[in-house]
Amino acid sequence: MNPISLHQKTEYFKNVAFEAGFLHCGISKATFLEKEARDLEKWLTQGKNGQMQWIENYFDIRLDPRLLVDNAKSVLTFAYNYYPPLPLERENNYKISKYAYGRDYHKVIKKKLKHLLNHLKEEFGDFNGRAFVDSAPIMEKIWAKKSGITWQGKHTNAINPKTGSFFFLATLVIDIELEYDNPTKDRCGNCTLCLDACPTDALSLENPYQIDGSKCISYFTIELKDKIPSEMQGKFEDWIFGCDICQDVCPWNKRKSAQIAHTENDFLPSELLQEMTKKDWHELTNELFDTLFLGTPIKRTKFEGLKRNIEFVKK
Repeated sequence: MNPISLHQKTEYFKNVAFEAGFLHCGISKATFLEKEARDLEKWLTQGKNGQMQWIENYFDIRLDPRLLVDNAKSVLTFAYNYYPPLPLERENNYKISKYAYGRDYHKVIKKKLKHLLNHLKEEFGDFNGRAFVDSAPIMEKIWAKKSGITWQGKHTNAINPKTGSFFFLATLVIDIELEYDNPTKDRCGNCTLCLDACPTDALSLENPYQIDGSKCISYFTIELKDKIPSEMQGKFEDWIFGCDICQDVCPWNKRKSAQIAHTENDFLPSELLQEMTKKDWHELTNELFDTLFLGTPIKRTKFEGLKRNIEFVKK
């Protein structure tokens, strides 16, 4: 029996990913991110991470996957669809980012990745590898670009020309050499819709492809633990957890192929969440918060944080 070729091994890895339900799979060589190191250092020096001090931690590891997995050779990047079958009711309701409708994606996708990793080990032997879903110091969007499945848009989200940007990124770092894909090219062109639409100037014409995290609605409604600055009053457009404005206006998300709904039951909103109105949000209790958001990303804000956001936008 002929030994499996590098190409065959690479195709096997990708096919297993597609069978597991991932939209895309791209592969790049595990190496130090030299340019990104300079960019990240400058961004942090300018304070654009706000109170997200965790981004400052593990600086060296964040830029070199070989520090996460001994003798790492390859970084595999996967995309998993979260575009909902139906958005939550927008009339007489507050807005929640689409990714947070259902169960915490970290747990859902991490489980899939671990199954995928175990399957590959059964096929190729016990190699060294680790799975990451937005839970470790690794620059997923950079690796997605290097692996050819996305480019990073002017709103800084990862965009695929066929499936837009409403997907999660996940990563496998392994010590197996594979065939590597070529980086994708930027296709934003002269479009500035996302920059023009940002109500808090977290995105700007002066600094396209760079977000001021300290001004982003998602930052204010999720990461910020203090009082929301008064100068932001009236700019949230009813968003109380996260924000999809820059993605909603993106032409790449207007394509039919980018609006194919996910089939992941865990990402569907509960009936109770679908029935919420502004009046219900105003009367939200700690008990209802626990019932609505147990096991979801929104649990992260805690009851007090979500109430703060609701009070801020209703004024």
